[in-house]
Amino acid sequence: MNGAVLAGRAVVLFAVTNVDDILVLALFFARGAGQARTTRNIAAGQYLGFAGILAVAVAAAFGATLLPDEVLPYLGLLPIALGVKAAIQAWRRDGDGEPDAPAAPRTPGMLEVASVTFANGGDNIGVYVPVFATAGAGGTAVYVVVFLALVAVWVAAGRFFATRPVIAKALGRWGHILLPVVLIAIGLLILLGG
Repeated sequence: MNGAVLAGRAVVLFAVTNVDDILVLALFFARGAGQARTTRNIAAGQYLGFAGILAVAVAAAFGATLLPDEVLPYLGLLPIALGVKAAIQAWRRDGDGEPDAPAAPRTPGMLEVASVTFANGGDNIGVYVPVFATAGAGGTAVYVVVFLALVAVWVAAGRFFATRPVIAKALGRWGHILLPVVLIAIGLLILLGG
């Protein structure tokens, strides 16, 4: 297969399987607005989490099943736990009598972002394994290189959306509520195999 066609397929596959990550990244950027190291932590966390997804998918595609299919839904427990933690923090912060006050910015941690990315990628693993298994070593290398390049595009898109005045204002005001809801919803979808 032609390299350009394969790269095009990789772009489409990445976009389809990671569209939800743009919202999560925008929420992380909104939460860390104006804080030092926000972009670095989010980018590093996104790369770390996605590298974990790729490592498991590549290993599984070449016969080294690191995670049995029955275990993948339980990856949903991680975003649920992070969502509950974020909800508790939002509730404690809002206990001051101003439920609609904008959330105080807090730099997202690299491992926090990586954990959410990896847990949210459980369904990606299920999609990537058969693709990698049929693409062979050279084709898989093309997919991996394209995917890793697109992670940077996704981080930039998340930052872009979080810094648009209308979106930034909405995320600043409601992001502390929306992030826990999104994380818990992602976790439930993963648990239920959706």
